[in-house]
Amino acid sequence: MTALFASPLPEFVNSAISLVVAFVLGTMIGAERQYRQRTAGLRTNVLVAVGAAAFVDLGMRLEGTRGAVSTVAYVISGVGFLGAGVIMKEGMNVRGLNTAATLWCSAAVGAFAGADFPLEACFVTAAVLSGNTLLRPLVNAINRVPIDESQTEATYEVQITVPAEHAGPARDLLVERLEAAHYPVGGTEVVERGEETVEVVATLVATAVDSAELDAVVAGLERDERISHATWSVQTAD
Repeated sequence: MTALFASPLPEFVNSAISLVVAFVLGTMIGAERQYRQRTAGLRTNVLVAVGAAAFVDLGMRLEGTRGAVSTVAYVISGVGFLGAGVIMKEGMNVRGLNTAATLWCSAAVGAFAGADFPLEACFVTAAVLSGNTLLRPLVNAINRVPIDESQTEATYEVQITVPAEHAGPARDLLVERLEAAHYPVGGTEVVERGEETVEVVATLVATAVDSAELDAVVAGLERDERISHATWSVQTAD
């Protein structure tokens, strides 16, 4: 912070100012997260920002610029582990990625403050708040646009339900019909759905499909007397 003043400040005052800047900016980021009831809210973001500022400031006081650079590297990796703790996988969905990214950005704000770059810390804070607030309408607008399967990159699976004794021939038929429609199969799996019923799942190599073509394949499979049910599903890629 000495660059903001005409004369050098005592080290403890300089450190105090860095921590206050990190606290205030971390509060701004955390308040928005708390308002939206995210897992990592006000206190977590403040603590991350203040902690990053404290470590970077300590590194600077001990070894100058070289110490700050070394400390920042450890802060980045350390906050990465912390962010991983708020990411949760629920079935095919992953939650908490935005919260983890926000924590990472809070650490960046604290690192700037600890390295005596308060204006840069403010710029990062403004960018984080803009990303979490101003971009929400755009995200909502994009999510409301109907999905065109031919334009997305995803993992596609076709599932058929058959009696267990017909699993082998049904799998061969499934692969044959998909390859005839020019959708090569990357692999198949047989999943038990009871004592007498199994589900044959084929994963496609293609990452983009024509939904009408897959619908036609599924409809053709359902006309086979051995198959009681056929469908396809998609998991959007990250």
